[in-house]
Amino acid sequence: MLAAVFCAGYAAVSVTRWRRWENRSWDLGIFEQVISSYARLEAPVSDLKGPGFPILGDHFSPVTALIAPFYRLFPGPVTLLVAQAALFALAVVPVTRAAAHLLGRARGAAVGAAFGLSWGIQRAVDFDFHEIAFAVPLIAFALEAVLRERWRAALCWALPLLLVKEDLGLTAAAIACVVALRAGPADPRTARRALAVAAVCVVGCALTLTVVIPSFNAGGEYDYWSKLGESGAEGGGGPFGALFTGAEEKLRTLLWILVPTTGLLALRSPLLLVALPTMGWRFVSQDPHYWSTDWHYSAVLMPVLALALTDAVARGRSSSRPWLRGYAHHLPAAVLAAALALSTALPAADLTRAETYRAGPLAAAGERVMAAVPDGAEVAANVRPIAHLTQRCRVFWIGGSGDLVPDWIAYYDPGHTAESLTAYAARLYPQGPRWTVAAQESGFFVLRAEGA
Repeated sequence: MLAAVFCAGYAAVSVTRWRRWENRSWDLGIFEQVISSYARLEAPVSDLKGPGFPILGDHFSPVTALIAPFYRLFPGPVTLLVAQAALFALAVVPVTRAAAHLLGRARGAAVGAAFGLSWGIQRAVDFDFHEIAFAVPLIAFALEAVLRERWRAALCWALPLLLVKEDLGLTAAAIACVVALRAGPADPRTARRALAVAAVCVVGCALTLTVVIPSFNAGGEYDYWSKLGESGAEGGGGPFGALFTGAEEKLRTLLWILVPTTGLLALRSPLLLVALPTMGWRFVSQDPHYWSTDWHYSAVLMPVLALALTDAVARGRSSSRPWLRGYAHHLPAAVLAAALALSTALPAADLTRAETYRAGPLAAAGERVMAAVPDGAEVAANVRPIAHLTQRCRVFWIGGSGDLVPDWIAYYDPGHTAESLTAYAARLYPQGPRWTVAAQESGFFVLRAEGA
């Protein structure tokens, strides 16, 4: 029941945002192009990354093909948003079940609800769509199996993380190391197998980064190496020197990760080791987007924190220190209270506002203006129009189509006028045709190439 409620809530947040034309990035359009390719039984490409760009040369996420059958039946970006809502909600099941098993039904429900409301999950829902939606339930099921001492199941749930995103091979390795740590004293054979799985995951991650992705990439490399700390960065050279860059924001994010979600008690659980790979690559990066609590980057940490909290509370209740027993006893309710309080400033709060469920005049204007773009057209667009065109057009990022000049431009920017936007289009495509305004309203523009 709890999972069903969260599924409905997550879907409502993301689908109503799409209906209001308030998409925050181009990712939903990218993933729709990729999953549409899979649905047509074609190689996965995203023209938004470049004409015919093979997406496996960007991030290694073949798991998204699992959505293709549903997209074939219900084509459109809403299918992706609902699939993501279902995946996030699915993770509520193992979190609640494991917590109820160790802490009792009431406290288990409190931990499950706190996880479902956690700021990391809500930020990810608000981000439209991302492949890490698959990682969240896989991590949750794996760590539930660890807490129940079902070692083989834990390893089996962890291994598919290699197919979700290239960095998650290290998370899978961390899960295997936790299995080895927990099983080792009583079952050395299982510990050795877990360490072997960890080694396989590390090797798999390395091969994905250095061989698989570069083989699909036109430049023959992994493009995101450049986002790690570089020599000459503030605070020192290289990735380790980059740890000191943006230290204040990183510390703030670390406190958000540990305090409202676990009351710091998760530090007593070895399950928290599973969070280290994700936190590590984020904090050695020079990209400030990775350091903050925004976007979707913390979603994979939320099941780790919830189940590390569960483990720590179960351990704390048998402590010889009275203050720790009392703290552990009350912490599940306190964590739920914190999640509810924080939700007043998070996307869940939008569900209490009537205007959330109305498309609104801006969306109506967008629909009218974009209707000028014919089905099947080649169109360059910026963020807001993208996810409303990818189902029926071949869409490129504005200025990102290389030598290919689109026939149409779809753009949203209230700061532009028809004259300034046509001048901007002429600068972007200097060898292209003259551009005329086919439709405009409320900051939306559609430009047509002469002769299109």
